[in-house]
Amino acid sequence: MGLRGAKKERYDMSARLTRPQIPLEEYTITPGSACQGCGAALAARLTFKALGPNVIRHGIPCCPDSVTMTPRVGGVFEGGGAMLTGTSRGLKAIGRTDVKAVGFYGDGGTYDIGFQGLSAAAERNEDILVVVKDNEAYMNTGNQRSSATPKYAITSTTPVGPKSRGKNTHKKNIPFIFAAHYVPYVATASLGFPEDLIAKVKYAKDLEGFRMIVIQSPCPVGWRFDASKTIEIARAAVQTGIWPLMEIEYGEDFRLNYKPKELKPVTEY
Repeated sequence: MGLRGAKKERYDMSARLTRPQIPLEEYTITPGSACQGCGAALAARLTFKALGPNVIRHGIPCCPDSVTMTPRVGGVFEGGGAMLTGTSRGLKAIGRTDVKAVGFYGDGGTYDIGFQGLSAAAERNEDILVVVKDNEAYMNTGNQRSSATPKYAITSTTPVGPKSRGKNTHKKNIPFIFAAHYVPYVATASLGFPEDLIAKVKYAKDLEGFRMIVIQSPCPVGWRFDASKTIEIARAAVQTGIWPLMEIEYGEDFRLNYKPKELKPVTEY
């Protein structure tokens, strides 16, 4: 495929984890400063359960949703790709290949401001894992639209009124954009399907090269729903086909992980 390293043995999602196999160990500290029902905080909890203790987390400006019990390096919005690259190469230089460099970013750090650096890291096939908590807007600063915001969605900068009908452009298809870099692994995941999410993170952790997992992370404040409905909404996104669960290896091998006999109506989402 023109990339360093050989493909890993194929991943059979039909053998994904069952609930009793979800790790009991916790690597996030709760309660944190996140809002009630915060999807991004749950995404962090599940992600770091799957990763375990041997990771260095890189963070950039975003919602302060979680505190992890692992070393953390902070940086600027546009510096995610560079910081992760340096961390990964530094770990290899000192022989610590057992420790993984992981970026846990929001949509601003991946879809928008941080896109250039991450695209460059993907093109170089840097040995990094990028986990995206996609809440579909800049929630930390007041729910402004981003390129992760779906078309017609309401945000503070794309209101609905007599002269506006929400965002007037489509959501950027970030999984397929990074798959087009022919990287080893790109996947989507949902809080409503934790077995699938954790299995994908575990699998990606042990691969070499650039990997990305995009987790839809409903935001009660920005999306205007009751905080008790986060998981219900996350599941509905998958069951209606709005948020498909999929994996793409090396830009070619595509697998849809959730294929119901019949999709639910979009109105249920």
